[in-house]
Amino acid sequence: MAKILVTGGAGYIGSHTCVELLNAGHEVIVFDNLSNSSEEALRRVQKLTNKSLVFVQGDIRNQSELDLVFQDHKIDAVIHFAGLKAVGESQQIPLTYFDHNITGSIQLIKAMEKASVFTLVFSSSATVYGEHSSSPYKEDFPLSMPNNNYGYTKLVIEQMLEKAAQADVRWSIALLRYFNPVGAHKSGEIGEDPQGTPNNLMPYVTQVAVGRREKLSIFGHDYPTKDGTCERDFIHVVDLAKAHVFAVINRLKQTGCRAWNIGTGMPISVLQIKETFEKVNGVEIPTIFVERRAGDLAAFYADATRAEQELGWKPQYSLEDMLADSWNWQKQNPNGYN
Repeated sequence: MAKILVTGGAGYIGSHTCVELLNAGHEVIVFDNLSNSSEEALRRVQKLTNKSLVFVQGDIRNQSELDLVFQDHKIDAVIHFAGLKAVGESQQIPLTYFDHNITGSIQLIKAMEKASVFTLVFSSSATVYGEHSSSPYKEDFPLSMPNNNYGYTKLVIEQMLEKAAQADVRWSIALLRYFNPVGAHKSGEIGEDPQGTPNNLMPYVTQVAVGRREKLSIFGHDYPTKDGTCERDFIHVVDLAKAHVFAVINRLKQTGCRAWNIGTGMPISVLQIKETFEKVNGVEIPTIFVERRAGDLAAFYADATRAEQELGWKPQYSLEDMLADSWNWQKQNPNGYN
């Protein structure tokens, strides 16, 4: 079994991935600056798995902190989640996003090179496809300029990693392009805990359900979709976490740089989320329709065939599971980890 460094491992997807790594028998070292996450999540990860992990508080932009982790532990592979991820905020403070996400990734790659660790799974995003192709998105589609700075950082990092792998054959890199992660661990112990106003649909829905917010605003109801609202590819966070375990195993045996879409391939509308949530959980979600949001595509979903064929991964959880587990987490933790 491998010893794996997980940057940003205390965050939403990171903490769920730590559970899956520990359950699969791997050793885990988490490196996180806790700027948008909680150490409590890691305590709960250890409780859920009955296994311990090592936590190092540090910032990926800090070369000496990174070097120390690689000196103290014989690391086999890195899963890189650390970074800022609020789309709206990335438009207001682009340089901060470039610094955390791009500079931070460069420092990580340098530290890995110095320590002769060349296996990396990168947490990318489907935003790298831009908005000029049409769904379902395949990995060999041309990448294009995302319409926000968060997506831009993911595109730049992907391109950097590809060039690093071309220049040095020792690199083995997985680019995992996520669609829309939702849900929480079945136990309700860990889940999504955004700071401030949620940027994503699901935590907004659950915060309305738990009474933290008054109503859900749906942006636009005149799109060319089955019910007029935007369609997205929602994937259960536990399915997504498991994809990282499959990707690490694949990359420890291969070299080069390869991209995989991680989604269900099923378009689900915003209205469908609201209505199914109400039905599954017996909770009403007061809703209003508002103007379309600039840059929102009508439909955006994956073709995830490659991940099934090459990684042996496919999603197991249904939409109903995603919505029941999201509510179970929020209900048990009305104020998140606080």
